[in-house]
Amino acid sequence: MADQKPRRPKAETPKGFRDYFGAEVTERKAMLDKIAGVYHRYGFDPLETSAVETVEALGKFLPDVDRPNEGVFAWQDEDKDWLALRYDLTAPLARVAAQYRNDLASPYRRYAMGPVWRNEKPGPGRFRQFYQCDADTVGSGSVAADAEICAMLADALEVVGIPRGDYIVRVNNRKVLNGVMEVAGLSGEDKEAERGIVLRAIDKIDRLGVKGVRALLGAGRKDESGDFTKGAGLSDEQAQVVLGFMDARRDSGAATCARLRELVGASVIGGEGVDELEQIAALLASQGYGPDRIVIDPGVVRGLGYYTGPVYEAELTFEILDEKGRKRQFGSVAGGGRYDGLVERFTGQKVPATGVSIGVDRLLAALHAKGRVAADTTGPVVVTVMDRDRMGDYMAMVGDLRQAGIRAEVYLGNPKQFGNQLKYADKRQSPIAVIQGGDEAVKGTVILKDLILGAKIAQGASLEEWKNRPAQVEIPRADLVAEVRKMLGQ
Repeated sequence: MADQKPRRPKAETPKGFRDYFGAEVTERKAMLDKIAGVYHRYGFDPLETSAVETVEALGKFLPDVDRPNEGVFAWQDEDKDWLALRYDLTAPLARVAAQYRNDLASPYRRYAMGPVWRNEKPGPGRFRQFYQCDADTVGSGSVAADAEICAMLADALEVVGIPRGDYIVRVNNRKVLNGVMEVAGLSGEDKEAERGIVLRAIDKIDRLGVKGVRALLGAGRKDESGDFTKGAGLSDEQAQVVLGFMDARRDSGAATCARLRELVGASVIGGEGVDELEQIAALLASQGYGPDRIVIDPGVVRGLGYYTGPVYEAELTFEILDEKGRKRQFGSVAGGGRYDGLVERFTGQKVPATGVSIGVDRLLAALHAKGRVAADTTGPVVVTVMDRDRMGDYMAMVGDLRQAGIRAEVYLGNPKQFGNQLKYADKRQSPIAVIQGGDEAVKGTVILKDLILGAKIAQGASLEEWKNRPAQVEIPRADLVAEVRKMLGQ
């Protein structure tokens, strides 16, 4: 029996992952660099942590006997300890804040940008690896820290190309909702299940509308497929209190806070929440951040179960067309809030913290939708090779261009077919091709071909055909850098 040939591996991206090429990487980096500039201006320091954490430190996904990999990509090391790829940038911050608490200034202000991994079922637009961009303040209980994050978020959106009028940062407070729950008779440990249903219900307001949420607050709701979701079992009076909270936004922050104060009544925790919203609005107003940029809005409900105080969300308000050609608002691109327990798991002491996370891919998609991606994705100037024996001359040209800060390369493929070099330059989206044959070398000149103005390179074009095309100039070799700069608009 003949030996079987070894099976070739499939050249395909693993399910739930994707590859990013030149322009995509360049555009993302340019956007993140601008955001980092804002964070730096606000006094935040960059932090880069390991992509791997102990599963114990991650906390949320502690392994069990049957499913040690639940939610994260985890494995056991040589010491039988469970390790995992980070699933967000907050869990590593918790570990860092605890591990280096005696060395770091308190409050600790940091921003972090990088990939995170989720061991979840992938779907359309949902990947197992994606980028996050976070900024957090750890160790300050002042709502001034929350107001600062909101202002910084507004500045970050504007600096990447989302102008005022195309976004709004909406601010709410979990304490206000707790007060509303109290008024509705849903406080206490014995009501935890009902509170959970209420939270999940109001989190679905955008998808289900008031009628659908009202059903979930009551007996329950049957969806289009016939599946029934059990409701919280609230009375009409209780449900009206919760719905009143969701519909409390008024024309001004002051009017909204006044309405919220009516809803929370005598609830102490609810009153604290309203006080904090009023303070945040005042602090932002003192810096010039009015309701055209940041508003008090009880409609912000995403993730309220996780947060303990102020919460905020950045929403893009311009319209795009969905996959069915229907107009809809772009929606949320960032969210965050104040949360307890960040460092407490490690130290046993409560450490207040507040922070925001920007959805990098969503924000980049928004910039594409508005035609505002400002990154320079132009390819390099390509120096073509007419004579293998004169490679030193071509390398000298590319060296001069690079020394002048111009992106450039020598064609390193097979130079036999000149047309292939031109096709290569076209595929690279090169702005200029540099050509020097024997005749030009004798004269001490080079030919510059403007590929942006010129037509697409014809298949199999000869050198003579290429020379006769428009947007082409022959210049002294000594003027190479100056002429290329001029053509590039530098």
